Amino acid sequence: MKKLPTIFLERKEYKKIPVLLVKFDYNNNLINLIRKIPDATWSRTLKSWYFKDNKENLDLVLKTFKAITNIDSSKLSQKNNFKRNLTEDQKQLLNNFYLYLKGKRYSQSTIQTYTFFVADFINFNTKTILEELTNRHVELFIERVFIERNYSVSSQRQFISALKIFINFYPSTKINDLVLERPKKSRKLPNVLSQEEILEIIRCTQNLKHKAILALIYSCGLRISELINLKLVDFHIERKQLIIKNGKGRKDRYVSLADSFLPLLSNYYHSYKPKNYFVEGLNGGKYSTESVRQFLRKSCKKAGIKKVVTPHTLRHSYATHLLENGVDIRYIQSLLGHSKPETTMIYTHVKRKDLMQIQNPLDIALKKLNDIDKDKENLLLSRNI
Repeated sequence: MKKLPTIFLERKEYKKIPVLLVKFDYNNNLINLIRKIPDATWSRTLKSWYFKDNKENLDLVLKTFKAITNIDSSKLSQKNNFKRNLTEDQKQLLNNFYLYLKGKRYSQSTIQTYTFFVADFINFNTKTILEELTNRHVELFIERVFIERNYSVSSQRQFISALKIFINFYPSTKINDLVLERPKKSRKLPNVLSQEEILEIIRCTQNLKHKAILALIYSCGLRISELINLKLVDFHIERKQLIIKNGKGRKDRYVSLADSFLPLLSNYYHSYKPKNYFVEGLNGGKYSTESVRQFLRKSCKKAGIKKVVTPHTLRHSYATHLLENGVDIRYIQSLLGHSKPETTMIYTHVKRKDLMQIQNPLDIALKKLNDIDKDKENLLLSRNI
């Protein structure tokens, strides 16, 4: 039997959180194995598989590959470019802060991100005792660390949120949380596909499982995490409803199943026979989010769509098309699971029908000019002017 490639493990900061990288030369057997591990994600940027850096994921990787190939973990002990020199007391404080966040029932992702930012802030001010920290220390940290690391505005907002919670946890500092301001959030308009483009993507998706996934994401406006966690018991076929449990913000919600999706759902179910989750990996566990992104990119290429399309683009398109079809914004907010109406209101800026009804002033000017002198041939931009 041919020897399998060596597995290389490494730690890195990616998308503002510490991750565990798993690298190896291309091998189908190793790829199939790593896809069976929950939360395994492929990154084209890192050219590596990665997981959130915690003991559970490290143990899973070691358990999966230790018996079948060599594992090089020499780089695990190496620190990243932003080396921390925390004291034992500071480490204990951060551990208690981690448990405090856990007790507040924040999501695991939020807990890790907030602890990471506060750890960096304390490390940056390691020569200053916590009780002497002021708002100026916060400003210097943002100026000298966030700018150097090219952190986004959203990351800076997360840091301020983390710090406000830390101040409640440890109120002995001189930081005034009322003075702390989050920078204004970037208001980028969501990327939206037309209904014709959506149908063409689904049509060009030949694999039955992949077709069912894309059709469900669009027709129910699902987040990718909601799709991955969706179970068969969440489908209420007789009521043509789907319950999405523990969505963002730990909220449940109901959405309607499209009549046109039901035959596809039946065909997919009887062909693949999933046991627990709506869509399952090779080992019956959760499907990989990266797998969805990969086959979506391939379907878009076949459909001739050159714009960047992600699973979330389908959700944006769902919301925009509902709005264009006259559905009240309050119902759309409920269907999307948004906590605040302001989040949903962004779709009012991208719907086409109302905008298309507004006459362009250039067209109006030409029409007026033509109406004044009806004896002359109509003026056209490409010739007369």
